[in-house]
Amino acid sequence: MKTTTVAASIIATLLVGSISLNVAAQDWKDGAKDAWIDGKAETTLLLNTNLNSFDINTDVKDGKVTLTGKVESSVDKALATELIKSLDGVKDVDNQLTVMNEKEGTSEVVATLTDSKVATVIKTRLLFSTDVSGTQIDVNVANGVVTLKGEVASDAERQLALKIAENTDDVKKVVDKIKVVKKAS
Repeated sequence: MKTTTVAASIIATLLVGSISLNVAAQDWKDGAKDAWIDGKAETTLLLNTNLNSFDINTDVKDGKVTLTGKVESSVDKALATELIKSLDGVKDVDNQLTVMNEKEGTSEVVATLTDSKVATVIKTRLLFSTDVSGTQIDVNVANGVVTLKGEVASDAERQLALKIAENTDDVKKVVDKIKVVKKAS
């Protein structure tokens, strides 16, 4: 009877052990598959010349790929999703990519050049206007915000200078620091 109990114990231990090994083997197999999918996803994004893959991170869990990081446009975000969806083994894509806004996506050089262009256009329009003393108005531009500073002879002249600035492309806001000074006759 003791032999039967020992044999039953050994069989039970072997059965539990083999089940544990099967579960561990399955976990390892799933983990290896996720790593394989992750590698394919990273490579696919890296080889696509339309995306900056260094700003995109991938994470895979049970065949579901999560994308995080930043892209330059909504088209890039959609492209990343479609590229990953087409890979073998991918069950779903959770695209959490952030589309950079214009301020983040624009380099300082481009912003500075745009500001310089805006200042030049406004100053030129003020100088060519016969109704505004453009030489008396300073034009400063920073990140699309125009500041007009100086002196004019009337409120109508001040309003015209402000409208010229407001109607210029790439102007986000106009700050009025123009003083109306009545000239003594």
